[in-house]
Amino acid sequence: MKHVAAIVALGVALGAPAWAQDGEAGGERPQSILVFGDSLTWGWTPSDPVTPTTRHPVEDRWTTAMAEALGAGYSVVVEGLSGRTTNIDDPTDPRLNGADYLPSALVSHDPLDLVIIMLGTNDTKTYLERTPLEIALGAGELINMVHEMPWSFTEYDAPQVLLISPPPLGDEIGAEARDAFDAASQEKSGQLADAYAQIAELAGEHFFDAGTVIETDGIDGIHFTAEANATLGEAVAAQVEEILGAAAQ
Repeated sequence: MKHVAAIVALGVALGAPAWAQDGEAGGERPQSILVFGDSLTWGWTPSDPVTPTTRHPVEDRWTTAMAEALGAGYSVVVEGLSGRTTNIDDPTDPRLNGADYLPSALVSHDPLDLVIIMLGTNDTKTYLERTPLEIALGAGELINMVHEMPWSFTEYDAPQVLLISPPPLGDEIGAEARDAFDAASQEKSGQLADAYAQIAELAGEHFFDAGTVIETDGIDGIHFTAEANATLGEAVAAQVEEILGAAAQ
């Protein structure tokens, strides 16, 4: 029986979240952030041709830079999938519709204080034939999902949302991606920030334009370097502190 008790005790300890094991702030949980994105969040290393590629090491991803800038008191969960769209099926891969997966991600990582959504680049692909407004409305549907999730089975409130418009596509798209991203894609990507800002405002949520602090770097015109990741992460951290700091007051 002693062995059974020891195993149960070990299981409880292993199953407890890090904040509970550490006894941080008297057992109070850190503020929890879910980042929901595509290859820009997954950590795609820019290359020309675009594929094959490698993945930025964890320390070189913008989500890590954000977490480090935020410091103690915050917990960051990353859900990045290369090719992910906002809410449209991609005929090349049925797994890429962000609206299909977001509800599961939300419930899996509950409790959450903030959901960061940075999607839209893949929605500009030529064969999807989406307008900037349709893409922005797709992002709006994801915000609605956060608002409408059945949080009532827990004591936690629904999280806030930070909608980030990705940086516009570069002037030159890398080989093997030019069929998917054409001149129209480049033009649409440059119009997303204005459309996203309006959607976020209508939804009563927060907005950040990644294109104000970084650019796609000229290697493949889609993704960005470790240095750009660091810049973005630090800029988003400042936004997060404003959002969650105000909520804590």
